[in-house]
Amino acid sequence: MSLPSAGVLSTRRLLLRLITPADAAAVVENHRAPDWAPDFPADGDREIAGMLHRQRDDESGPWGHRLVIERATGLVVGGVGFFGPPTDGRVEVGYGIVPSRRGLGYAPEAVRGLLAFAFDHPDVVEVIGGADPANHASRRVLEKSGLSFRERGDGLVWYAVPRPG
Repeated sequence: MSLPSAGVLSTRRLLLRLITPADAAAVVENHRAPDWAPDFPADGDREIAGMLHRQRDDESGPWGHRLVIERATGLVVGGVGFFGPPTDGRVEVGYGIVPSRRGLGYAPEAVRGLLAFAFDHPDVVEVIGGADPANHASRRVLEKSGLSFRERGDGLVWYAVPRPG
């Protein structure tokens, strides 16, 4: 993982760019950008953009939501991010890839990019992620990303990975 420019994480096939207020507004107001995959945004992207659009200040900084950009095409193909900065050494990750790009390994690759970013910060001791128990694909993403089953609770199945080493 590298940082080619401010607010952008880079993996082998993806760029993970912090969402801007303009990005959130475009999603909420349904103003299609030319660099969006035809099936972007998905419902989860709309929900997150709506929450971001209602916020006055971005208090999350680098711990916020990011657009997943496919390097080969330059198209936005999903979203990935943290649910805020670390709390008690823990951050939670969430993700979503549009249907046209599912099955290519983009979601685990994006999550692994976030894990590398998180563990570059000494105050992060664990990354967690939750999935609906019936959503086997989402659970598989967490497993492929390096998280292990932790517990069931709050209607979700929780996975976690501690700081390496």
